[in-house]
Amino acid sequence: MKKAAYNIVPKTEDVLKKMGEQIKLARLRRNLSSTLVAERAGISRSSLWKVESGNPAVAIGIYAAVLHALGGMDTDLEMVARDDKMGRQLQDLKLITRKRATRRND
Repeated sequence: MKKAAYNIVPKTEDVLKKMGEQIKLARLRRNLSSTLVAERAGISRSSLWKVESGNPAVAIGIYAAVLHALGGMDTDLEMVARDDKMGRQLQDLKLITRKRATRRND
């Protein structure tokens, strides 16, 4: 079976690895076993290991399930792209301003 290829830039890989480490630390701080968290999330232990290692092949839904299994941490996902300054600036540049027609002199 051919392994899927991903176009992940190194900076994004670093972000995923850091996020995986933070998820693992959250699990360990709560003193939860990998078996228990995987069971609560409805995934296998190997999938949890992939999450905790920052594997880019893991679906975002699995990350959300793991975060939820850690005690409702999935609500933090609402913060993703919440303050999209660049996107808002681009949107503002494309806003159409209406121009009035010239007045007719009757």
